[in-house]
Amino acid sequence: MLSLEGRVAIVTGGAQGIGRATVMALAGAGAKIGLANIRCDKLDETIQELKDMGREVLKLCVDVTDVEAVQEMVDQTLATWGKIDILVNNAGITKDNLVMRMKTADWEAVLKTNLDGTFYCTRAVLPSMVKQRWGRIINLASVVAQAGNVGQANYVASKAGIIGLTKAVAAEVARRNITVNAIAPGFIATPMTEVLAPEIKEKMLSVIPMGRMGTDVEVAHGVLFLASPETSYITGHVLNINGGMYMA
Repeated sequence: MLSLEGRVAIVTGGAQGIGRATVMALAGAGAKIGLANIRCDKLDETIQELKDMGREVLKLCVDVTDVEAVQEMVDQTLATWGKIDILVNNAGITKDNLVMRMKTADWEAVLKTNLDGTFYCTRAVLPSMVKQRWGRIINLASVVAQAGNVGQANYVASKAGIIGLTKAVAAEVARRNITVNAIAPGFIATPMTEVLAPEIKEKMLSVIPMGRMGTDVEVAHGVLFLASPETSYITGHVLNINGGMYMA
């Protein structure tokens, strides 16, 4: 079993879905958890569950589009535990529409949260990781960043940008024993997909060779794998967790 005993992890967007499943997976492997989310009230149930598991947890209320708030998140974690070993950039939003109908504000909001937020958080944790010469950064991209998707130009662009950012940062910090990888989930059963109309879900399933949606836990296991000491020679990689929907 992969062990993260003694490791400190920050997970953004950790209140629900893939973020929450990732938190539970990392904590289950022994990590101390910096639980970050823009909505603080959404964190209390998960915090209590982590405490019941006997895990140390830090409540971090942060908007990843706010550079100062991101730095505060990192400073608070360092003040509490003295280090940050793992960063999972999971926070993200969607504001879907066709390009010709997409509002400028919706384009900017998605890019700001998904791509800029990933950059801000990555930049903030790197000094401490470089100093300790160890780190794991895992960025949540998406299958649509590789295959495209109608009505999601802003989301696709943000997630494709995350893949490019992942590769660039991986090259910059590789000699410091810091790995930077991305995970590209396919269609995953989360609160975001629960509200989709049945006909849309049926269409989605028709393009998945495995014939089902993935689970947030399956994605979380991918994060756990890339966060572990055993994956020290994997960097700049995009791990596809999509049931065969996209093969590259």
